[in-house]
Amino acid sequence: MLTRDAKPKQQPISPAVVAAGLRAFFSIAEKWQLTNDQARVLLGRPSRATFFKWKKGEVRGVNASVDLAARLSHVLGIFKALEILYPDPAVADRWVRQPNLAFGADSALDRMLGGQITDLAAVRDYLDSVRSGW
Repeated sequence: MLTRDAKPKQQPISPAVVAAGLRAFFSIAEKWQLTNDQARVLLGRPSRATFFKWKKGEVRGVNASVDLAARLSHVLGIFKALEILYPDPAVADRWVRQPNLAFGADSALDRMLGGQITDLAAVRDYLDSVRSGW
């Protein structure tokens, strides 16, 4: 039983889930033609050594931080929303680089490269609102 002041215990993030998310992320990064530097920003700027280790598929024992898990979730959600909105994969993959008035005429990628988790969330929220008709 929780008291009024008690916080619910946060479930640990499974390293296996984060590893699967990283594999999916690198597949998406290739489709979106991200540079290594751009991909690092979206992942929260891990060290170059860590990034290239992950990119090579060495994801065992990844530090399953809440920040990394949330970033992966947002990128995967953005990718999935684009697949739903644009059945042509080439169109969906190009969309992230297209100027968009929703982001002040910048592209969604420009917004995401702001580097904050809120930048990723803003793009995902926008796509979710488009999908729901708002």
